[in-house]
Amino acid sequence: MVVTRVSGRVRSLRARLVVTVLLLFTVACVAIGVATTLSLDRYLSVRQDQEMTFALDGFVAQQTGRAPGRLTHSGGGNGGDGGGGATGGDTGGGQDPGAGGQRSGPPGGMLLGPGQGPNSIGAVFDGGRVVQAELAQRGGTSAAVADADLDLLRAVPADLVTHPVTLSVGDYRAVAWTEGTTTYLVARPDTAAATVTRLVVTELVVLGGAVVLAGIAAAVLVRRELRPLERVAGVAAQVGALPLDRGEVHLAARVPDPDPRTEVGQVGTALNHMLDNVEGALAARQESETRLRRFVADASHELRTPLAAIRGYAELSRREPAPVPERTAHALVRITSQAERMSTLVEDLLLLARLDSGRPLERTEVDLTRLVLDAVGDAHVAGPGHRWFPRLPDEPVTVTGDAHRLAQVVTNLLANARTHTPPGTSVTVALDHPAPGRARLRVTDDGPGIGPDVLPRVFERFARGSEGRTRAGNDTPSTGLGLAIVSAVVGAHHGTVGVESEPGRTRFTVELPV
Repeated sequence: MVVTRVSGRVRSLRARLVVTVLLLFTVACVAIGVATTLSLDRYLSVRQDQEMTFALDGFVAQQTGRAPGRLTHSGGGNGGDGGGGATGGDTGGGQDPGAGGQRSGPPGGMLLGPGQGPNSIGAVFDGGRVVQAELAQRGGTSAAVADADLDLLRAVPADLVTHPVTLSVGDYRAVAWTEGTTTYLVARPDTAAATVTRLVVTELVVLGGAVVLAGIAAAVLVRRELRPLERVAGVAAQVGALPLDRGEVHLAARVPDPDPRTEVGQVGTALNHMLDNVEGALAARQESETRLRRFVADASHELRTPLAAIRGYAELSRREPAPVPERTAHALVRITSQAERMSTLVEDLLLLARLDSGRPLERTEVDLTRLVLDAVGDAHVAGPGHRWFPRLPDEPVTVTGDAHRLAQVVTNLLANARTHTPPGTSVTVALDHPAPGRARLRVTDDGPGIGPDVLPRVFERFARGSEGRTRAGNDTPSTGLGLAIVSAVVGAHHGTVGVESEPGRTRFTVELPV
């Protein structure tokens, strides 16, 4: 299937379908990823905020010696989460990860008791002064907290609400509570953000791979589903390349086994019915043309004998020794002239009918140079008022074809220039090789030119030239078949003929294969 671009847009149906499927699939994947990420972020944030409130409650209980559960029962935990208060109201720390059942300080003198987890930070401030601050590490050890981090932690509001804070050791979430002039603070690494980040990376990898696989699958499936449509297009293109304007035409191409249950199958069925109808019409046209061509050939053949008899009797009457009245003699001259013209017309019609029927021509080596020289010599005699200029190459130009018919081509072109241009017109006949394996004959005159209304149909039968190109006083009017014979003979030799015309310059060009 051909893919073209118009104004930068892909116009192939297959490409548009694949792009549309991928776009919809990508939008769905993005929507799922965003919804999943937001939901998980919300869930982890709420859970971590609850854990932070329990940790602060245990830390305060450890530092003050009171029983844990006071902060959680009073509605702490990110704005008073009901679950946190209910959990904190149980029997005193069995489910409190921050208390650890210690009331009189942690073992070993650690500020943070067990259960707070590694990398947790605990701090006690008294009126802005740091009383104690430690960073818990693995193995039950602790480390000091940097002064810059203490400044950031001191600024955390003591409202029992978890706040994000960026420390030198990473992203943390901190919660603080004030009792009197003493502020208790617990900070833990923001595991929720890290988890969400890993989820986003995983989603990008997985969904990106899914989009790629979906694109491959869509391309394969769309190609398979559009294969019947491609067969329909192939049949249409095959029929479109056939020469339907002439000759016997047989439309053998059909869409194979179209399924009428599908849209593409319905198109294929309609195309097959249309081709059947067109084939019937072309067969009827060909039969009509064959009958007409046979009639023309038979009529032309039958007219040759009576025309020859008319010319013979007229000539015999003119040679009668007895004196003939002047008017009778003039009539005999006109009868002979018109009989000769009619004979020429009949011969031309018979030749065209034979060429149309595909009758084979002779195939011999023909010297076009000799044909041009002979035709120009005859033109000098027939049109002494014109100026004839042959331009021939040094080496002879030869082709394979029918010498008599090719001579008629040259003669008709020169006769056309002589008949349709006034005396004094210059006619140049050139012969050369425009390309290897090709011979070219050009007949150029500087006459009035061919009218634009006649030029497109100048090679049609019985086409008449415009008044400006018809020589005044011409006693041998054209039959309108000379250029039609030129086109038919050149076509029978697998050549081409064309014409270019403007006022003051008309050129006929014939190309033949060598």
